[in-house]
Amino acid sequence: MATREQFIQGRQERQNRYFSEGFKKQKVTDIEKGLINISELAREYQVTRSAIYKWIYKYSAMKKKKERVIHETDSDTRKLLEMKKKIKELEQIIGQKQILIDFQDKVIDMAEEQYKVDIKKKFGKTSSSGTGTTETNTE
Repeated sequence: MATREQFIQGRQERQNRYFSEGFKKQKVTDIEKGLINISELAREYQVTRSAIYKWIYKYSAMKKKKERVIHETDSDTRKLLEMKKKIKELEQIIGQKQILIDFQDKVIDMAEEQYKVDIKKKFGKTSSSGTGTTETNTE
């Protein structure tokens, strides 16, 4: 296989060079396996990204299977895992808060029943006469 030094050429010479079909297929396979990315390949062999995308379109095994390959970088994967962990923690906190709310509601219901006092604010009923004094419900 050719080395990078063999591919370093002037602009005029670069326009006239070509890569073998086997070379292109191998590089597309390397991209699909994640051994190299398009930027690295373009830089290493001084090939335009558009040329590499043409190789991928022509030689990709995924194209024949009508599949699409998405390459995730390590930082994206790490961020995704961190966000999933954070979501799990927040869901646990929400669950704990809901248990606490349910417990408090039950205690209030029991207190209302035992002491015959309306502790919960009843929406839709006015508990104030508007004069600054509050009405009490004596049942």
